Amino acid sequence: MRRPRILATVLAALAVLLPAAGCGSSDSGGGAAEPKKVRFGYIADFSGAAVLAAADKQGLWAKNGLEPELKVFTNGPLQIQALGAGDLDFGYIGSGATWLAASGKAKIVAPNMLGQADRVITYPGSGISSIADLKGKKIGVPEGTSGDMILELALKEAGLSGKDVQKVNMDASTVVTAFSGKQVDAAAIWYPLIDTIKKNVPDLVELTKSEDFYPRLSFPSSFVARNEIVTEDADTVSKVLKVLQQGNDWVAANTTEAEALTATFLKAPAEQFKGSSAVTKILPTSELKGLMADGSVSGWYKGLADLFVTMGKLTESPDPATYITTDLYTAAAGG
Repeated sequence: MRRPRILATVLAALAVLLPAAGCGSSDSGGGAAEPKKVRFGYIADFSGAAVLAAADKQGLWAKNGLEPELKVFTNGPLQIQALGAGDLDFGYIGSGATWLAASGKAKIVAPNMLGQADRVITYPGSGISSIADLKGKKIGVPEGTSGDMILELALKEAGLSGKDVQKVNMDASTVVTAFSGKQVDAAAIWYPLIDTIKKNVPDLVELTKSEDFYPRLSFPSSFVARNEIVTEDADTVSKVLKVLQQGNDWVAANTTEAEALTATFLKAPAEQFKGSSAVTKILPTSELKGLMADGSVSGWYKGLADLFVTMGKLTESPDPATYITTDLYTAAAGG
């Protein structure tokens, strides 16, 4: 006759244990949610990695419920290709690859730093004192890069076009060699490569620079996303944007420390990134929001697209609203 007493004891124990077990279930909402995994591409330079370095250092991914799988690339077009193949969710591109987003191959979810490193340079005593003087001259330039873009922009403002000069397409390292050896009359290139050139031509002449066109025009690098993730998973995009915004704001407020942190993140010598922030314009999120609201950001990308038409990369210059998600950026930043 002891069975009822034993059964009652077992049932009482189960009554205590079952609710406790339920509290540990993720379905009940009491447990910690698994972080969302995102595949994120970047380029191993200051503009391409500083924000990610800050996010890593400050634990911003976990704070926003994300787990990143970071992949390094050598350029933007390769990341756009990976996005299109579904092998990457987010990535980073320089201004030279913006035409790929403008052509519909990805969405720009956030402007990054504004490039101010590009220059059109010549020699002292060359007889070239303005962009207009470049007519008929031989100019070394890596085709399709931001150097090529500033050259086209400067020529246009001087009433010239690429057909009025002798553009010699060469890779960036060859431009350094060709200019140092006076094999070209001028070059369209950028820092820190110009620092290398200055070792041989210390008193070179800068005919124009990126900053000459700001704020009317600029050369933003950008964070991009796979088209499908923007349309199908806005929540994840919002979380990623919060990481990028918080990381960007830390970099904007701590530029010197950000240079050192980026070097550590990339396992590179600190000297390699010293002074990098001096040739970039880093805008805090609050300022970027304002520039989005007044149309300046759209103007930057429209200006780039117009240049890409001139350069033959695009057949027409699309409305930036078709490939920039300013609404998601503003919402993630708090309205």
